[in-house]
Amino acid sequence: MSAPELAGWTHAYSGKVRDLYVPEDLSAPGAGEMVLVVASDRISAFDHVLSSEIPDKGRILTQLSLWWFEQLRVPNHVISADEGVPAEVAGRAMICRKLQMYPVECIARGYLTGTGLAEYRVSQTVCDVPLPAGLVDGSRLEPAIFTPSAKAEVGEHDENINYDAVVKTVGAETAETLRSLTLEIYTAAEAIARERGIILADTKVEFGLDPATGEVTLGDEVLTPDSSRFWDEALYSPGQAQPSFDKQYVRDWLTSPESGWDKASDTPPPALPADVIERTRARYVEAYERLTGRVFV
Repeated sequence: MSAPELAGWTHAYSGKVRDLYVPEDLSAPGAGEMVLVVASDRISAFDHVLSSEIPDKGRILTQLSLWWFEQLRVPNHVISADEGVPAEVAGRAMICRKLQMYPVECIARGYLTGTGLAEYRVSQTVCDVPLPAGLVDGSRLEPAIFTPSAKAEVGEHDENINYDAVVKTVGAETAETLRSLTLEIYTAAEAIARERGIILADTKVEFGLDPATGEVTLGDEVLTPDSSRFWDEALYSPGQAQPSFDKQYVRDWLTSPESGWDKASDTPPPALPADVIERTRARYVEAYERLTGRVFV
């Protein structure tokens, strides 16, 4: 799905799943300081944007981000999610302040899994943070750890980096602010999710400097199944991979013999079967409803 044309807004950039717009009339008061962020129904896996879409995904993730922004005591970039938002993208768009984004993916891990587990098995560290011996897939990390990565271009892999690399990139004071805010967000969200029977294993957040306030400000999306790993507490069992509230159905199908796709190749992934699309949508909806206590309509 290409970025839609929106009256009053000029398309500026498209990422894997979001489209950004700037006001057409930059002479209007405050126009140069705002951006319209539109979440599409696109889905990515293994650094590919798939040809198939997940119905309502953009609305689900936008509404979940907005809910989380309300829960967190951290400055964020949202100006409005209703007034001024074009009707064509209502529910899946936010008017936000322009931030000077830091080139760092800020990741907090409260559980060992994924790429962190792979590094741990080699060096007993994650992003050079030493961890105790004997941990397994799904082991809880107490306290949670900050494991940043360097942002990559669309189609490329983010690269895990250590804290010293963050200091070299943004300076010692900002690096400490990014680390403390990331862990503050994770700690607060982990407690909220646990009350709802969901484990927040890890999350990725992004920050930028707000030129108007001089504050480090939370941007992009926050605590969605696309940026976080959520597990069902009732099914949690350390020592094995945990079922997650995200695009696991998509990843599993793409790597199955049924898809016939080799993820090591340069060939684009095939279209998803209807049942995989339906189950993935249902998983996103379940995450939204269980976390927020609201019914998605």
